[in-house]
Amino acid sequence: MNHLEPASQSRQQQIFTVTRLNSAVRMILEQDLGLVWLTGELSNLAMPSSGHWYFSLKDMSAQVRCAMFKGNNRRVPFRPQDGMQVLVQARVSLYEPRGDYQLIIESMQPAGDGMLALRFEELKRRLGAEGLFDEGRKRPLPREPRAVGLVTSATGAALHDMLTVLERRAPDLPVFIYPTQVQGSAATAQIVSAIMLANRRAEVDVLIVGRGGGSLEDLWCFNEEAVARAIAGSAIPVVSAVGHEVDVTISDFAADLRAPTPSAAAELVAPDRSTRAQRLVHLRQRLTQAMSRHQVAARHGFVLLQKRLDHQDPKRRLEQQSQRLDELDRRLQQHLRDRLHQGERRLAGLAMRLQARSPEKLLAIGKRRHQLAEERLHALIAKRQDLARHRLAMLGARLDGISPLATLGRGYAIVRTPSGEVIRRASQVNAGQTLMTTLAEGALRVRVDEVDNR
Repeated sequence: MNHLEPASQSRQQQIFTVTRLNSAVRMILEQDLGLVWLTGELSNLAMPSSGHWYFSLKDMSAQVRCAMFKGNNRRVPFRPQDGMQVLVQARVSLYEPRGDYQLIIESMQPAGDGMLALRFEELKRRLGAEGLFDEGRKRPLPREPRAVGLVTSATGAALHDMLTVLERRAPDLPVFIYPTQVQGSAATAQIVSAIMLANRRAEVDVLIVGRGGGSLEDLWCFNEEAVARAIAGSAIPVVSAVGHEVDVTISDFAADLRAPTPSAAAELVAPDRSTRAQRLVHLRQRLTQAMSRHQVAARHGFVLLQKRLDHQDPKRRLEQQSQRLDELDRRLQQHLRDRLHQGERRLAGLAMRLQARSPEKLLAIGKRRHQLAEERLHALIAKRQDLARHRLAMLGARLDGISPLATLGRGYAIVRTPSGEVIRRASQVNAGQTLMTTLAEGALRVRVDEVDNR
């Protein structure tokens, strides 16, 4: 164990560096105090990406900084939040770089109601996953119960409130009380026994299970799994009426119906006298209407039976069969006449088609077609010849228009060298040279005396 050295030693031995001092203090705190348990309220909770948690733990007059490292906070079964009361096991330590006194949290759990709330949420999740709270398994309450059962304390205010409401709304409704404790360690088993007793006796049509208001700890017996399973397994529909409207218990989820208060539960199960009277009037009207409809239906059925009896009379059936036989005979004759007419029309059509296909007629038609084709051919040949003559004349005219002879006919001449080269410029000819001159009619051989190149 490292303690500060006594003042009687030399001045040199009493000098510390800051690092050494913080390290010595940290060792003293961790070794002398060890693990401690303490409770307080969470505040300034921070959860950085490193996975470690940093927060303060405080009470009415003090607070201390805390750190819970990732390896430990993974074992915490709930999600901590600011303001939550917790119970922690921690090592007292010192953060040497800053010289801050702090707690290193080893474990954490909710304190007081926090632990109860955690148990509540865990049981609710587990039973809900089993389907114990499914709406499909819940039953409607009877409209006109023969008797009502109350599972509650025999001395509580809730019993008085429910009896008062039942007396006011339905004074003739029998009420069976199954007394039980509604608070404390023995309450759970007694509530389960009372529900089972009511089911064995089968003397009521609906059960109200509940009590008046209280703290979460006071109401805890209605959050026990055994009570929830007893309510869900009851053959009698159950109304849960625990505490005030803001109080919610596991029994509320397991019951067929939740009432905000015990008085409200009594209102739900007991029909009001005026409502019952109105319902009786309504039922009487429905009965009268049903009887009237039944009578009308009976009369109508009698008429139908009478008609069926008349329809089954042998004489009437014979008359109907005779009439039907005549009708069938008429339809047969008409059908034969129609078929005969159809055959005649078809025969006439075939004769016309045969006449149209006669060889003589076909030959005459062929001759006529040949004559017409021959006439069309002669006309086409004559037309083509006229078109050819006209086109030949046009081409001859165009050829005459561009022919050199036509040019020569207007007094022009074509001058060539003896080799046949056409003379276009005076520079192509020398004096004394002999040239051939072609005229419109005939040709001349000429000799050049002089060349003028201008």
